[in-house]
Amino acid sequence: MFIGRAACQTIYGALLGRCGGKNPLIVGLLIYIAASIGCAITQSADTLILLRFVQALGSCGGMVAARAMVRDYFSPDETAKIFSMLMLVIGVSPILAPTVGGYVIDYWGWHYIFVVLGAMALLIMFGVIFLLPESKKPNIHMSLMPTPIIRKFWQVFTTPQFIVFGLAGGMASSGLYAYLSGSPFVMMEIFELSEKQYGWIFGLIAAGLITTSQLNNLMLRKYKSENIAKYALMAQALVGLILLILSLTDTLGLYSIVFLIFCFLACQGFVFPNTSALALNPFSNLAGSASALLGSIQLGIGAIASILVSVFHNGSTLPMVGIMAGCAIISFGILLFAPKVVKV
Repeated sequence: MFIGRAACQTIYGALLGRCGGKNPLIVGLLIYIAASIGCAITQSADTLILLRFVQALGSCGGMVAARAMVRDYFSPDETAKIFSMLMLVIGVSPILAPTVGGYVIDYWGWHYIFVVLGAMALLIMFGVIFLLPESKKPNIHMSLMPTPIIRKFWQVFTTPQFIVFGLAGGMASSGLYAYLSGSPFVMMEIFELSEKQYGWIFGLIAAGLITTSQLNNLMLRKYKSENIAKYALMAQALVGLILLILSLTDTLGLYSIVFLIFCFLACQGFVFPNTSALALNPFSNLAGSASALLGSIQLGIGAIASILVSVFHNGSTLPMVGIMAGCAIISFGILLFAPKVVKV
């Protein structure tokens, strides 16, 4: 799923410029709904994996269009505030999902997870069709040939401000994906929580992310986005180090790991909206391409982090917290030296 999302976002970057914002979004939602129905009825693990890739192809439309529309609708001074609002959905959904999913699995079984996802996508599609205004008119002169598309992506990728804040945000987000990948084993196998208890833990942790993403709007009234992101990453790296030390010394208990992960992901509420806004602000005509490339970078690094949690699996908390700590430290290091590379 992560690999599919990372690889397929670049497709929508070109389509958004050529076809406008709504049409590619509707097509993506239709693909997502069809794949969800397939996931709900399949009895094969191999088929499920394939359909999850197709589902990722559909979901990319919403991810790319949302970021691009923020840049289309709002001025650079407002984008960080809007991304704080989007954080409620983009950042919190994968954390709240296990809370709902735990109950769905408990009462109806895992197939119905995809029934719920398909129904949600259907409602969103109706909202897009009937409520969402078009952010940018289709540009029939924009080529969909590989060479000009690659040229646009290269123009975005070689912009120092984009690469610095895109990589910093991507590394920080990878700590979240490492947690999402490793937490089922850590919480339900090591600490022996039930599916419902695991879901409530996710809900509790999500509260920190929700709160800080909204506090970010208040912080932006007094402080610059780059300063907020830098100090939030410093705090996240420190929490990651504490998690790593406690795991290495085998003194990480249930209450301590929940509290520290709560703090770790609370920092993400400040990091995501500011790094995303700073990465996309240099672009207006290339908002779709920039949004797609940003998403590909973030999810690509997230996929690698998720894979590494499995590769280093040893029956302890160390693989998960080690990857989380490493991602936060690297991200902070990028922003620490950013002023030498880019002036915002």
